[in-house]
Amino acid sequence: MSPSSPPSSRQLAIEVRDLHKSFGDQQALRGVNLEVPEGTTCVLMGVSGSGKTVLMKHIMALLQPDRGTVLVDGEDIARMNEAALDQMRRKQGILFQANALFDSLTVFDNVAFPLRERTRMPEAEIAETVNKTLERVGLSHATQRFPGELSGGMQKRVGFARATILQPKILLYDDPTAGLDPLTTAAVNEIITTGKQQLGATSLVITPDVASAFGMADHLALMHEGRIVEYGPPDAFRESQHPAVMAFLRNWLRRRAQNKRAAQA
Repeated sequence: MSPSSPPSSRQLAIEVRDLHKSFGDQQALRGVNLEVPEGTTCVLMGVSGSGKTVLMKHIMALLQPDRGTVLVDGEDIARMNEAALDQMRRKQGILFQANALFDSLTVFDNVAFPLRERTRMPEAEIAETVNKTLERVGLSHATQRFPGELSGGMQKRVGFARATILQPKILLYDDPTAGLDPLTTAAVNEIITTGKQQLGATSLVITPDVASAFGMADHLALMHEGRIVEYGPPDAFRESQHPAVMAFLRNWLRRRAQNKRAAQA
């Protein structure tokens, strides 16, 4: 099986073909190929600087490729005008590492923001939609609180509520568990699973947390030096003989053992 070809006959939500991107003399992407079928969760892993975030920014249409193609729902985003790009971005919900919440807005107004910016929905309908969305993530009690008054896990849930308020077909998560404790990490992983179950959304997740990745992914991809060198279901990924995959998993196991010893000391 090719590293970039998942064993599925589903329509592709995301397809990347021979994607290249350089910044000056630095080659960030060196011919990336990736296929993410509709309704599945793909977890993208790799060491820092391997190209994960650069790839995701191409899928968001925040960067243009030097060479290659990015298709979202079968459409080439490089050929889209601004109106088409806006429509494409409406299909995407994005949860950033730092949540990107507005500190001066309440939880309610943070979640309502996309509806007010991108739709002509009446305020009464906005209120109903926001309240239902916050109820779904267990934050009905926090509508009038501000982000600074919330725990890290609660902020992630607000970010998820805002990212999904327009019911996107594709959810993009850029290292959503960075800097979180194990309990909050587990809560975020549950949020990602909820997105798939409740919305039927396609998810692309960047995370260094291998344990979380194996628990949530339909397919795992490893980026190494600007390429995807392995792509497959968790069981096949564990058995990969690619040197970069084996080294990545060994390093993760070593770090996990060190963390356990530190916690017991």
